[in-house]
Amino acid sequence: MNGPAVVSGPGGGEDAVKLTSYFGERRRTPGSGGGFAADALLDLYGREQVATSILLRAVEGFGARKHPRTDRSLTLSEDLPLVAVAVDRRSRIEALVEPTARITGTGLVTLERARLLAGDVEPVTLREGVREETKLTVYLGRQERVYRVPAFIAVCDLLHRRGIAGATVLLGVDWTAHGTRQRAAFFSRNAGTPMMVIAVGTGERIARALPELGALLRHPLLTLERVRICKRDGELLGPPPALPRTTLPGSGDAGMPVWHKLMVYTSEAALHEGQPIHRAIVRRLRAAGISGATTQRGVWGFHGDHAPHGDRLLQLGRRVPAVTVVIDAPQRIAAAFAIIDELTARQGLVTSEAVPALRGATKVG
Repeated sequence: MNGPAVVSGPGGGEDAVKLTSYFGERRRTPGSGGGFAADALLDLYGREQVATSILLRAVEGFGARKHPRTDRSLTLSEDLPLVAVAVDRRSRIEALVEPTARITGTGLVTLERARLLAGDVEPVTLREGVREETKLTVYLGRQERVYRVPAFIAVCDLLHRRGIAGATVLLGVDWTAHGTRQRAAFFSRNAGTPMMVIAVGTGERIARALPELGALLRHPLLTLERVRICKRDGELLGPPPALPRTTLPGSGDAGMPVWHKLMVYTSEAALHEGQPIHRAIVRRLRAAGISGATTQRGVWGFHGDHAPHGDRLLQLGRRVPAVTVVIDAPQRIAAAFAIIDELTARQGLVTSEAVPALRGATKVG
């Protein structure tokens, strides 16, 4: 599994692990009278005082059973894909793998190494010899403000000015922050509604932006991960790298086989044969027998030189970003990347990571 892209000086964060699970909205916990898996999962992370976790609702996707879930159909939208992310120290997260897998059932569970930064964010130092780009994730509340400007907009503006390749803002539905459960509520200002800003750029530029981000936010909560950019704006930089021969089944963290994870950053306005590229990607991958794909629609973001933009009240056309996550075994990822390469011939950003992964029904260890 890829290590963190940076090591830090004093105050520069700590090594952590990110646990991500993919499952259906209508999934219920095992046993009679079980509640929804999503509630059980966030209850678990709240009880364990996980440093940060977030639950996000996707707009389209499919899993191992190839059952489509989409917001385009009134019936299928009743069981949209969900994505839950939890970040904390390795020992705490690895203890949560098995209970998470039990709760999510046949869903997919992955682990990724990260560096967690909170509180006073100081400059970091790149690992010697690291050439891959870095993925920065910023966890925020929807109502957080920076000089009367929504914090997510201020973060995107800063990252754009500092030459970061792109950023996408995702709106969550539940979370924990700094070890405390935060719940959104009806008939309120929804101060507890979470947001997650995912940015990709060179390690050097993101490292230089970190102190500014720390000064910008009242309670900064950030993670850093190493990624490889495979394609940018139609230019092929390289396919997903082959995994080392040592990454055999059972060789990953927590006894999990190592798979490839592709992330495709596009837009609702980016079309292929009249439909958004992200929908074409999901449809083609499902037909090709790929293990699973999930698309989340953003509310704000930017890519390249384009200024940050997103949802506006009464806007006629949606110009919001979209992020599609594809996870599969090494022997199938080449077929998935070929489809993505064809559909992103002119635009989009495609990144690759190696992640330990397992189906939730599989016994860990």
